[in-house]
Amino acid sequence: MDTRTGSEQNTHTPDETIKPSTIMRNVYAVYPSFAMLAGMQLDVFTPLKDGPMEAKTLASALDVLEDKLTPLLYSLVAAGLLEVENKSFSNTPEANKFLVRGCHDYIGGLSGFYNMIWHATLNTAESIKTGKPQAKIDYRTLSEEELLRFFQSQFHSSIRGGKEIAEKLDFSKFERLLDAGGGTGGVSIAICQKYPQIKAIVADLPKVAQLAKRFIADAGMSDRVTVSATDLCLNSPEGKYDAAILRAVIQTLSKEQAQMTLKCVSQSMAPGSRIFIFGSVLGNSCLAPPSSLAYGLASLNVYDNGKAYTEKEYRKMLANAGFTDITADYDALVDGMSMISAIKQ
Repeated sequence: MDTRTGSEQNTHTPDETIKPSTIMRNVYAVYPSFAMLAGMQLDVFTPLKDGPMEAKTLASALDVLEDKLTPLLYSLVAAGLLEVENKSFSNTPEANKFLVRGCHDYIGGLSGFYNMIWHATLNTAESIKTGKPQAKIDYRTLSEEELLRFFQSQFHSSIRGGKEIAEKLDFSKFERLLDAGGGTGGVSIAICQKYPQIKAIVADLPKVAQLAKRFIADAGMSDRVTVSATDLCLNSPEGKYDAAILRAVIQTLSKEQAQMTLKCVSQSMAPGSRIFIFGSVLGNSCLAPPSSLAYGLASLNVYDNGKAYTEKEYRKMLANAGFTDITADYDALVDGMSMISAIKQ
């Protein structure tokens, strides 16, 4: 019989060979990300498109102080986004393709979104403690000014995502596209620009729909992309469609809302039509891909019930909504979004 007290039983000699290596690695892992964000916000990469620059010349081009900029430049080298030789800095091929303003593949405009989502994720512990998202986004209650500011930060991402989707998938056989929960309409705008036979409708909440009209008009696409004020958790959009896209929609909803949304979308789709869902899809192990794991953590702080659903959960919801031939493509887009596609029975 062990006669030691509880405190005696819990006392043990610490293993001095164990170091806080993983902890410290995670402590410093965030700084390359912050350096990248600062580089995007300052537009460091655009002046370097034509070749290397010394810190002084680059600082002058950016209208900042050389001694303040220099630590960031070396951090961007360590982050794998810049190269340095003889104190001259240049873009890596990846930075030259994706972070130079005006280039076809430019994604530097996502800096506002990254800034918002990283700030929100800093509240994770408090969101878990309280059971409530501490950086909540509720499209129903945000003021028009707040909504506009939010969607302005999203518009570039929507356009870029739509262009990538249009290049990845063949929409040549589709004529009527439903952009369900389409926000600014950026995805529809990009797809319709590439495929002139398509007419699209953006279905979203009434307050969002009003803003979408402005973005679509500014893009000169009002004759091809129209808007429907529809709460997809409750109602089906009018008309019949041969293709539907839901980008970053299902993951913002509770499972019950997601199921209802898919059923409402299904009712507006013709038999044999195809649905494409882009967003965070977790493998059934819940351990990958990294982008979906990150979203699952961030969503705790932003939405009441949103989450990264597993492939198994998507398959069940789609089957319940009358879809078949369900396939999954992880990391389908460059931003880490996965794709689930299916056919309406």
